[in-house]
Amino acid sequence: MMKAIAIDDEPIALDIVRSHAAKIPFLELKETFTDAFKAMEYLQRENIDLLFLDIKMPDISGLDFFSSLSKKPLLIFTTAYSEHAVTSFEMDAVDYLLKPFSLSRFLKSCNKAYELYNFRNVADEVDYIFIKTGYEQLKISFDDIIYLEAAGNYVTFVLRDKKVLSRSTFTEVINLLPADHFVRVHRSYIVSTCKIDKVERHQVTMGKETLPVSDAFRHDLINALGK
Repeated sequence: MMKAIAIDDEPIALDIVRSHAAKIPFLELKETFTDAFKAMEYLQRENIDLLFLDIKMPDISGLDFFSSLSKKPLLIFTTAYSEHAVTSFEMDAVDYLLKPFSLSRFLKSCNKAYELYNFRNVADEVDYIFIKTGYEQLKISFDDIIYLEAAGNYVTFVLRDKKVLSRSTFTEVINLLPADHFVRVHRSYIVSTCKIDKVERHQVTMGKETLPVSDAFRHDLINALGK
């Protein structure tokens, strides 16, 4: 069972999420919040798998709210505005639901989240993944990964002794990696925290490689290293 909460400053919008969620057997909507800061307190106490989050809220935007979380659940944005769609996917959101959304559209988003939730649980139990390379599936050990670089619908896995190109997106890949060993530091880079040799304000060094750290992901890096 996937545990979720919803945050939206409009009570009617939360009523719709509650109604839709009640019809999905693998989803348990634990709480709903109109106050984002009360939701933040809740997330500090409880383990949640999925977050339904509005973007335009009075005290803090959904984008800033999610960026501030040290432990990030899977994310589905629920909003009446389309202009933040690109940013949301850079933040590895599972989906972007435009209000008003139907039950079938809501279910489609939840199915995507549930698939990633199951992948994430498997990633916590094994020390490797299989990635798509052309017509093949290649097994890669987590310990061999130094960093990953995204370019459109492709991800390059930079390993100890070679590079492997996979037709995947960061959203697909990052949920297959154990969150306690990998962190996104830039819209184009995910790094293995145990391979980092030096951290500076705007970059990390890993052996002979130096990668940029963007403001949007610096907080995530600091939290990951703190663990």
